[in-house]
Amino acid sequence: MDYCEKSNILFGSLTMKLHELHPLPGAKKKRRRVGRGPGSGSGKTAGRGHKGLLARAGRPNLEGFEGGQMPLARRLPKRGFRNPFSVDYAIVNLKTLATLPAASPITPEVLREKGLIKHRTRPVKILGVGELSQPLIIEAHKFSQTAIQKIQQAGGQAKVISRA
Repeated sequence: MDYCEKSNILFGSLTMKLHELHPLPGAKKKRRRVGRGPGSGSGKTAGRGHKGLLARAGRPNLEGFEGGQMPLARRLPKRGFRNPFSVDYAIVNLKTLATLPAASPITPEVLREKGLIKHRTRPVKILGVGELSQPLIIEAHKFSQTAIQKIQQAGGQAKVISRA
């Protein structure tokens, strides 16, 4: 008796063979074929009941349709208002502009290059948070009143550019 026969006696067959693989009982289930005659158990109306919208072929699968009941979207109250004409500005504070050199005018393009504003299409608004120690020439689409005062007190200029 060689080693393989002894191990089979002691431990059973430890080697797995491809032709012996099979799914567990109940793991594979045949799909239900509906509308295939009365002998199948789901013939005639094919499990759809009698008449009505749900029995028809090609019925639309409308999202949110609740079978004629008032849909949830219409049962809930409406809240708030979104102004379609509001403008979202890319906001920059004076304290971040104080770190830039005073050599050339600070424009929205310069701010984008330095990574101080992320949005390419939004107009730029300068707010008066922080202090300026050097005179800066700043070009932006909009300024707050305190920003204009602080820029002028530092000896700089606040130039408003148009949105085009």
